[in-house]
Amino acid sequence: MSVTSIKDVAARAGVSPKTVSRVINGERHVRADKRERVLEVVRELDYKPNAFARSLSSSRSYLLGLLIDDPASGYAADVQLGALMRCREKNYHLIVERVERDTPDWEAELSRSLGVMKLDGVILTPPLCDDVTLAALLEQAAIPFVRIAPSAAEDLSGFIRMDDCSAAAEMTRHLIGLGHRRIGFIKGDPAHGATSARLQGFVSEMTRANLTASPNLIREGDFSSRSGFAEAEALLALAEPPTAIFASNDDMALGALMAAMRRGLAVPQSLAIAGFDDAPTSRVTWPQLTTVHQPKAAMAAEAVDILTDPAYRDAMTEPAYRRALDYRLMIRGSTDASTVSTSSVP
Repeated sequence: MSVTSIKDVAARAGVSPKTVSRVINGERHVRADKRERVLEVVRELDYKPNAFARSLSSSRSYLLGLLIDDPASGYAADVQLGALMRCREKNYHLIVERVERDTPDWEAELSRSLGVMKLDGVILTPPLCDDVTLAALLEQAAIPFVRIAPSAAEDLSGFIRMDDCSAAAEMTRHLIGLGHRRIGFIKGDPAHGATSARLQGFVSEMTRANLTASPNLIREGDFSSRSGFAEAEALLALAEPPTAIFASNDDMALGALMAAMRRGLAVPQSLAIAGFDDAPTSRVTWPQLTTVHQPKAAMAAEAVDILTDPAYRDAMTEPAYRRALDYRLMIRGSTDASTVSTSSVP
């Protein structure tokens, strides 16, 4: 079986191989009608450009890096999937690297890796997106980067985010609307910018409803299910425990579900539980978890779109590359008993 070549695409499209190369490489100086014809033929022939050959014929490597600090988290898995799928669409390859900042020589190791990989761009996930040392290393290596959900320095680079504060406020409003007045809140890792934004949304909505966000009902978690379990246990051991718990991510909400199960509390009849992120695990619990859908995969795909824009390298600080995506509440059985009968495990 013969492999489709760039010459085959050019012949079918009625253009030169150089024009095909320009279209595939995302160069701008190609007429719109020719670009569309080439892309149509690429799809028809299922042409897959060779990344090594492309890198030899241009200054790009067609490699993007995804830097994460916790590869085991559901958040990281969704971001990785979104970036990987979009890279495939654009004929790029994705390299995933864990950055362990608790090791003494992490900066030197990362610098060496960046020198070897020759990346065309890097996606920074929380909390790495707010690390100024990491940003400086990428700038020194002349590697453009896009941040997902940064909490500061908007003018540093392009970024993709959603409104964590408003989303947390809306979830709190949902719980209040169900009649809950004593609501426990479990915070996430303080190194993540989203932690303070979600707490702010919770407190502001409680205040707006003339309810008190009691300090003894706000607990310190770290985004792990273990911490969710421990902090939910502490909340439920209070003389006057909450009737609802809002955890800052789904892993901690799952820990709260385990704490409720351990105490024999029916969810949501005796205790409502809500999370944040809409991780895959939120849909395979019973009852299914009410949560905020954060478009993590779409955010990663958008980051790939920015990094593969030929103009981005010289325009990283332009407002056009600062984008926000929408969230939505996913109301399920862990807060609303009426949805339990219609909830199903996918």
